[in-house]
Amino acid sequence: MTLSQLRAFLAAWEFGTFTAAAEELEVSQASVSELVVRLETELGVQLFVRGSRRLKPTSAATELRTHAESALGAVEAATHSMRSLNSLESGEATFGVPRNANHYGLSDLVLTFHTRHPGVRIRMVGLNSEEVARMVRDGQIEAGLVVLPIRDTELDVEPLFADRVLYATTRREKNAGPVEIDDIIADDLVLYDAHSGWDDPTRRQLWDRAQGEGVRPQPTIEVEHVESALSLVAAGVGGTLVSASLVRNRRLPKGVRTFEFAEPFEETLALIKREGSGLSLATKTIVELVRETIAPPTGAKRIRSGSMGQSASTVQTEAR
Repeated sequence: MTLSQLRAFLAAWEFGTFTAAAEELEVSQASVSELVVRLETELGVQLFVRGSRRLKPTSAATELRTHAESALGAVEAATHSMRSLNSLESGEATFGVPRNANHYGLSDLVLTFHTRHPGVRIRMVGLNSEEVARMVRDGQIEAGLVVLPIRDTELDVEPLFADRVLYATTRREKNAGPVEIDDIIADDLVLYDAHSGWDDPTRRQLWDRAQGEGVRPQPTIEVEHVESALSLVAAGVGGTLVSASLVRNRRLPKGVRTFEFAEPFEETLALIKREGSGLSLATKTIVELVRETIAPPTGAKRIRSGSMGQSASTVQTEAR
């Protein structure tokens, strides 16, 4: 049973003659007749009683009609769905981002995409970078923006830029100078991304540095969002880590001061997708907008430009 046979059968049913069906399908009358005969032979039933003027559907034809319409409808829906992957008239763009992505202009990016392509749904998932990487690897989202390093090696990675990580507190004098690991360990440490814990890429860098100094960082308070951590810091509880983007966007509460690390501390933003996989046109367009919109702010260091192609392990070695 072929789609051509089903189309010929349904056209013959609707128009009542092979001649009218042939005109509708823009083929010869003999072709329509032959397709229906072959269908009858394959199914072992008679679908039409051939009269002098019109075709009379049999009970078998009545039974087949629903299935034929359903089959052709499913094919048309599948065709439309696949074509939407290569157009920007419909479909869905799926993209994962770290929670602080708005500090780099993500809201403007989403608005720009929606204005240009209003028929495309946007699913922007905000998670910790490790979770974004896992969802991309598992095919739950097509691509994402993450902070390196990530542990997953089954990804293509395109580093965009490195931004400074600062220490924020109210307990140090303005001109106290850079902080050392020992200064942080001696303070009450307030850390965000409590759910991810030390799997968070930036927190993991802190852990590795502390381990290198022979000490173990132990947060006094863990919360989920950086805004909550900063509120506690503003109340004099202790100190936390922040990206320089927060300072540039004036997101620090009053009285909170930031300090550079004695040994430069950076977090690298990167685009990721599944290793060797393609992207739908909608998500590919989102990725291109990320490259254009989320540009290195003043003070941030561009890593390189190009497309996703390096493995996660290679990029993470370079980023460290």
